Amino acid sequence: MQTARLIEPHGRTIFGKIRQIWRALQLEWHLSKDEILTIYLNRAPFGGTIEGIRAATWSYLGKEPSELSRAEAALMVALPQAPSRLRPDRFPKEAQNARNKVLNRLLKFGIFSEEQVKDAKEEDIYLSPRFVPQLAPLFARRALLMTGDRVIESNIDASMQESLEEMARNAKSALRPATSLAFLVVDHTDMAVRAYVGSADMNDESRFGHVDMVSAIRSPGSTLKPFIYALGIDEGLIHSESLLLDTPRVSSYRPENFSSAFSGAVSASEALEKSLNLPAVQLMEAYGSKRFAAKLSNAGIKLMLPRYSEPNLSIILGGAGISLDRLVSAYSAFARGGSISPLRYLKNDELISYNFVGEGAAWVTRRMLSGEADPAFYRYGFLSMAYKTGTSYGFRDAWAVGVSSRYIIGVWVGRPDGTPVAEQFGAAVAVPFLLRINNYLQSRAISSFIVNNALDEMPASVGSASICWPGGQPLPKNDPNCRVEKRAWTVNGVTPPTLLSSAQDFLMGGWYTYYEDDRHERVAFDCKNAVKKQLALWPVALSPWLDAGEQISHRLPKKSKVCPPSEDSELVRPLFIKEIKNGAVFTKHKSETFLIPTISSQGGSGTRWWFLNGDLIAQNGENEFLNYSFTKNGDYQLVVMDESGQSCKVEFAVEDIE
Repeated sequence: MQTARLIEPHGRTIFGKIRQIWRALQLEWHLSKDEILTIYLNRAPFGGTIEGIRAATWSYLGKEPSELSRAEAALMVALPQAPSRLRPDRFPKEAQNARNKVLNRLLKFGIFSEEQVKDAKEEDIYLSPRFVPQLAPLFARRALLMTGDRVIESNIDASMQESLEEMARNAKSALRPATSLAFLVVDHTDMAVRAYVGSADMNDESRFGHVDMVSAIRSPGSTLKPFIYALGIDEGLIHSESLLLDTPRVSSYRPENFSSAFSGAVSASEALEKSLNLPAVQLMEAYGSKRFAAKLSNAGIKLMLPRYSEPNLSIILGGAGISLDRLVSAYSAFARGGSISPLRYLKNDELISYNFVGEGAAWVTRRMLSGEADPAFYRYGFLSMAYKTGTSYGFRDAWAVGVSSRYIIGVWVGRPDGTPVAEQFGAAVAVPFLLRINNYLQSRAISSFIVNNALDEMPASVGSASICWPGGQPLPKNDPNCRVEKRAWTVNGVTPPTLLSSAQDFLMGGWYTYYEDDRHERVAFDCKNAVKKQLALWPVALSPWLDAGEQISHRLPKKSKVCPPSEDSELVRPLFIKEIKNGAVFTKHKSETFLIPTISSQGGSGTRWWFLNGDLIAQNGENEFLNYSFTKNGDYQLVVMDESGQSCKVEFAVEDIE
């Protein structure tokens, strides 16, 4: 009768009682006593809002029903008789008396022995601290919204999830006030999500713990840079050691590096490893911003842009929005042979793959990310972890995403409300978590005797070649145009030439043609004994960073006085800063402001742009002076650039004197 009432509640009326009797008879006809008792125990009230034996044992005793002692089992039997009056958390004495009454009856019917009942009565009623299991609470909330089901089979590894949640909670004391974090671990062999930590602590309101930062849209900083390098390699724009420019830009978009300085000539692998901004923008300009965004979108990774805006060069430096889960999904390209796969949160989620780049380009980019870009040091064996950091504008978001032999690990640190946090950048705050998680995963694999067979096997499309700067391609041994020799990874045997910016189109693809006589002097093409020669030119923007012996004025033969060539209109006059020598030290009194009244440039052509420590400070004409006051002590880097793309750099210091 009680089971019937629990199954189909009714009011206290004669018709309700008749229906209850009928349901009880149906239960008797169709079910055994044990089955009826099971239904009753799974629905019976146990005090307050607690229903069912399992909910009661977890709420009051913190254990499964199968783990109860005799005394605890007797207590659970007694509770449904008067759940409100016998609640052990409110009326422990009454609950103990009811329990003992059940024990006495069990003794009377010979279920328990006298000794067993005596021992059971000696147990005090101890209630474990009540808690609601909260493993992966933000994931559970998300999964519930995704499916609407009460029972959800996820791919979460409970022990891994628990360890990472504990790591996040323990890290709170080291984080800035109101700062949260998020971890995501994915097994890239099948893209199953194994751990999902959406915040530092779900119950910490001061850190906005209820906000799921795995799914939140944030600026990715530099974490998208590996994808433009992979696309550049796949499209034959660059190889791993292509010469790129870390120099000031003349165009309207003039980003700066994190260090606020320029490095000059850098290889693609060095630019990616150091996360330099200018080379990535140069590559994005050559590939195309809209094409880049469309390529990601076609692979299931949609970038969020401001309303009515289109993709532009800034997206490669964080000028678009993406969530941690999408970013981790995108990095599967470097673990799954160039294909991007969506994350599999649930057991029945299908494994899908979208082609992004070829296997060779993905493999080379991964080696660049792991700091192993030199083919001379390649050894077949286990994969080392490749990772990339990112920091959004104003230190709002700190990122680190790593790809190991089995897992993709994503880490985000920042304030969910978007408030900047000074000096909180990816390498400083996100990478330590990334390495700790990776160490935990490695130790976990060893302790459980998991043998990982993900070996670093080179794809058939990948090879290596000796290339030369500035041309970027192979040259014969001892060729005078091979100014710097490097060993590069190539894909499909392609060694593309140095990627030139639009300001260098007049350089005829990086080569300058001239004529030389038997006295090794430069002559006109129609002079006697004139022989055609070609000179591999460094991009003019690199002039300040080149040694004197690499300048074009030094490498070109002198003009013949007998049969001189026509005016070299295609060669630009070298640009340099007149008033400041490189390495100079200027002194001033503490109370004074140091002023260099007439800074000017000579050579070059057209408008000049002046950069101080990476910031644009002035723009003037060819014969105009720069007036600038230096109020602070320290080291300075001053760069001037003209319309032809040439630039000149000087470094100096300002110090106080007593």
